[in-house]
Order: sequence, then structure tokens, then C-alpha cells
Amino acid sequence: MLLLGMPGGMEMLFVLIPVVLWITALVDCLKSNFSGDSKIIWVLVIIFLPVLGSILYFLIGRNQKIA
Repeated sequence: MLLLGMPGGMEMLFVLIPVVLWITALVDCLKSNFSGDSKIIWVLVIIFLPVLGSILYFLIGRNQKIA
């Protein structure tokens, strides 16, 4: 099913993309190992600032993981 061809399809993309980004960031953060309290801080940032928090996590937080 092509979302762009449907009436309201573009609006669906503006909802679907942030939700997928938020879920992906939250799952990745919960599965990863961080030092100290970094994990709980990132989870709270992602939950309370869904779009901005997810973007910040992917730009900054993923570099703070323990290898």
C-alpha cells in the first residue's frame, strides 16, 4: 500500500516517521549498556521529549555506549 497515493497519506507519514524514530530510539537505548545512570537519563529524555530526545539520542547517546 502506497501511503502517498492515499488521501491523507502525507499526513500519515508525518505521524508514522516520528513514532518509528521514537520506538527505535527507546528500544535501542533499553537494550544497550551504559555507564552509571546514563541509561535512565537517556530513557527519560526519549520519553519526555519524543522527537527531539530521539534525535539527540542517535546523535549523542549512541556514542556513550559501553562496547
